[in-house]
Amino acid sequence: MADVKIAPISPPPVPATSGLTTKFMMAVIAAIVVGGLYMGRPVLMPLALAVLMSFALAPLVTLLRYTRMGQMPAVLASLAMVLVLVTGLGIFVGTQITGLAADLPSYQTNLAAKIKLVQGATGRGVFARLNQTVQQLADQIAGEREQRVQVTAQQTEKPIPVVIRRSVVTPVEMAQAFLGPLLEPLGLIALVLVLVGFIMLQRDDLRDRFVRLAGSRDMQRTTVALDEAATRLSRYLALQTAINACFGLVIGAGLYLIDIPNAGLWAMLAMLMRFVPYVGVPIAFVFPAVLALAVDPGWAQLAWVAALFASIEAVVGQMIEPFVYGRSMGLSAVAVVAAAVFWTWLWGPVGLLLSTPLTMCFVVLGRHIEALKFLDVMLGDSPPLAIEESLYLRMLAEDPDDATDDAEDFLKSNTLSVYYDEVAARALMLAQHDVNRGVLDPLHQARIRDAIKGLIANLGERKDKSITNALTDLPAAWNNQPVLCVAGRGPLDEAAAMLLLDMLARHGVSARIVSSDQTSAAQIEGLDVEGVKVVCVSYLEPGTYKNARYQVRRLRKRLPDAPVLAIFWGLGADHSRYLDGIEATECDAVTTGLKETIRHVVGYATKARTQFAAE
Repeated sequence: MADVKIAPISPPPVPATSGLTTKFMMAVIAAIVVGGLYMGRPVLMPLALAVLMSFALAPLVTLLRYTRMGQMPAVLASLAMVLVLVTGLGIFVGTQITGLAADLPSYQTNLAAKIKLVQGATGRGVFARLNQTVQQLADQIAGEREQRVQVTAQQTEKPIPVVIRRSVVTPVEMAQAFLGPLLEPLGLIALVLVLVGFIMLQRDDLRDRFVRLAGSRDMQRTTVALDEAATRLSRYLALQTAINACFGLVIGAGLYLIDIPNAGLWAMLAMLMRFVPYVGVPIAFVFPAVLALAVDPGWAQLAWVAALFASIEAVVGQMIEPFVYGRSMGLSAVAVVAAAVFWTWLWGPVGLLLSTPLTMCFVVLGRHIEALKFLDVMLGDSPPLAIEESLYLRMLAEDPDDATDDAEDFLKSNTLSVYYDEVAARALMLAQHDVNRGVLDPLHQARIRDAIKGLIANLGERKDKSITNALTDLPAAWNNQPVLCVAGRGPLDEAAAMLLLDMLARHGVSARIVSSDQTSAAQIEGLDVEGVKVVCVSYLEPGTYKNARYQVRRLRKRLPDAPVLAIFWGLGADHSRYLDGIEATECDAVTTGLKETIRHVVGYATKARTQFAAE
């Protein structure tokens, strides 16, 4: 019986619209998530506050655990401390506000004088016309009401009796009127504290459940993401609390020296409001500023208060916070602003308070979970492109000046040879990859070559720290461009050869570049080879090694006494699978980067100098 061969079943073709369908589904999911966050804010806001507070109290609980206190006693003790602190702050604020309310009538004279002064400076006519306009509008509204009342009275046949009754307010109604506005915030605080207690008591169990839901297939990565998020958030909250407390103390001391009443109250307000991004400090400034207007007959105290807030906020925000936080936040400046707008629109003032911590958690998850990688790219502070990718974009845009600026930043901690090898050469490899895909035409290849030439010229005055002693006293035969650099296939190989040319010149060895056309079978006989001692063939990618093999053979025939080196920039460290093709090139040496090639050429030059000295 003959063997029956079953042809493999090829997978069905992927529809062209699958990408659009995927994007549409992602947009629908994002809309559902945002809608769920908005509709579920009565539950999600207390939960988010509780999670944030549990992270803030985690170091305190850990500290109490070091005293051999159990998990539950440590959590209860932490919550008790929070209650005592909040109660104490409430009593302090209430006492200060009561005293301030009692003193307000005594400031009426100063306020009246300032209003008259402003009227005199701007002209009474402005306020008079404004009052007149408002009064006319009020009269029109009142006149329309009177007309409607008259029409209604005419249409009514019988007069409506008016009965005046004395209203009796019960104690329950009085309690509702007084305590009603306080019930919602007090209930929110109580709910948050209860949730904090449960979260901290069940921390390990909640962690295991989250790992099971989010990353059971990669528990290590999910665990690392949770640990990093917890560490970053706890550190951020602790540092922010310490910085804001110091900010409040300095503001309070400054207001006390300026002689602003109730300086302690405004210091407390400044510390608490600074937790609210962007608008917190201006809101905290308004109250002591108004009080300075009321207390001081002149304007000096207001100016001092404004200078105090502006200077302290500038120092803290622009100098202390960047130094203390470092990269602990992991957020870009644009992400902080966008997060503040988004969460404020979604959850109001509470969302503004939670915007930075929540966004920080999302960025950490995006850094470790592949499906959420876009969050790290959009919101994180890490560069969106690798440095070689950024250089490739600069070359495509024909902007060697911006490329040089990026190179200067890289060269602050690296040598020029490292930049050529690990940045410029890799950027050219990216370009070569696009050539292989057929998306980079010869015109753009030539532009990239010119951009590399401009970059090398801009860096011409910069010294390479890795070169301690350039070659000198070379034989006369090595003084007339003894190294011939051959571009393997096209303009990109020529650009890579320019990097070698510049680095050889810095080592004291002169060289020149010829194109691949000049070494073709039709033109190689006309190639000027006078004084050539070493040949270097530059390939970002040879395509097939037959091209390199035949080119090397032609060069050997034209220069039988010169060693031939081949640089395969994109070969990489693991080139075992290319060994047969590499050996077939019949080169004297094959290198994969700039450093190794320089070592070979300098070795030939040093050998020639030694022989010349011996003779």
